[in-house]
Amino acid sequence: MKNITVSVDDDIYHRARVCAAEQKSTISGLVKKFLAQVVQEESEFDRLRREEEALRQRLRREGLVFSAAERIARDAVHERHAVR
Repeated sequence: MKNITVSVDDDIYHRARVCAAEQKSTISGLVKKFLAQVVQEESEFDRLRREEEALRQRLRREGLVFSAAERIARDAVHERHAVR
């Protein structure tokens, strides 16, 4: 296990002690919990990135590739609005 040192303002330190006590924990425990959540969020990001890449590959296999070059021309967009 690694030890880390964190500097915070006095007010934050005192409020964190109160918060930790209310949760029957310590400041160190709060920091551990916070860091565990941060790591989980990053792995969630990685999972979503893998899902996106898998979806893009599936779309390519099916011939459904999207690109900015296939956008509707600006004039066509305005014509469409004018017709409504």
